[in-house]
Amino acid sequence: MDVGTHVLASFALTRAAFPRAPRSVLAIALAAGAIADLDEISAVFGPAAYLNWHRTYTHSLLMAILLSVLLALSYRFFAPQHLRSHFSSIAIFALTLLVQCLHLLLDVCQPDGVLLFWPFSTTRIAKDWLTFVDPLILVVLVVAILLPELFHLVSDEIGARDKKPRGQLSAVIALAAIALYIGARAILHSNAVAILDSRTYLGELPRRVAAFPVSTSPFTWNSIVETESALHEITVSVAQSSSFNRDASVTIHKPEASPVLDTAGKDPLAIAFLSVARFPKATIEKTETGYRVELQDLRYAAAGELKREIAALFELNPAGKIVHRELIWSRDLRRR
Repeated sequence: MDVGTHVLASFALTRAAFPRAPRSVLAIALAAGAIADLDEISAVFGPAAYLNWHRTYTHSLLMAILLSVLLALSYRFFAPQHLRSHFSSIAIFALTLLVQCLHLLLDVCQPDGVLLFWPFSTTRIAKDWLTFVDPLILVVLVVAILLPELFHLVSDEIGARDKKPRGQLSAVIALAAIALYIGARAILHSNAVAILDSRTYLGELPRRVAAFPVSTSPFTWNSIVETESALHEITVSVAQSSSFNRDASVTIHKPEASPVLDTAGKDPLAIAFLSVARFPKATIEKTETGYRVELQDLRYAAAGELKREIAALFELNPAGKIVHRELIWSRDLRRR
């Protein structure tokens, strides 16, 4: 999710689980809830660094535990005594671990995979239920945070005093509503995948299918179907499954096997790219100096994440030997 959503979600979780947390502790929780997204800085160093760092080590349970331990120890040794007497270092550990786990859970629900169980597993987990920015989740969180503040101002005006921690009930309701919403999207996603998997495409059965969320409607999914000879891009609506038209798909035929494609595919750079790509598309072009091979991932466009789309580019001489290789932002590739 975007950083704003993570900060708001961390605020709501803190209000729900630790309603009497001091403001300084709340600041620690908000920072802990967003700190995993520091890996976005890797984009400054280019697509190769971004591919290696984005949604990897900082988005793992092990890193969340280690960071919570570090924050708890720092709090114990450097926080003022009066603050520690009201909020213990053990509570800091629990709070920071909770908000980090919430961050990881929200990111797992998106098309970008996360290395949740690194270093024990390098499998990226992506459920494809939520978009990068979900308007409904944002609205629910903002309302849950602002309404108690508004009621507090009204209470101050009439001279009433709050008897309970402010905002706890609204935070609990908001988090429960978001959990139900995500559960509903998970069911709708499962229905979309079932629709895609039950059809044939140009006479071929699906080998892999994926349905990616659309922020404007939980019933509409941008989908990709891989068959033996092609990749098919199609939009499916679970609200009107009977009207699903597989013939409306955009078909991208896979290139025929060739020594040039085989050489590019076995390059370490291609292996690193393909380990992350979910629906790779290869393009081979004959040039004046030999061959040009481009590897792209159709997932970016289907999931609406073109800003950080990465492609792998290879240039080979007439003998089929690689003379240039690089990872490149797809927006720069389109300008060439």
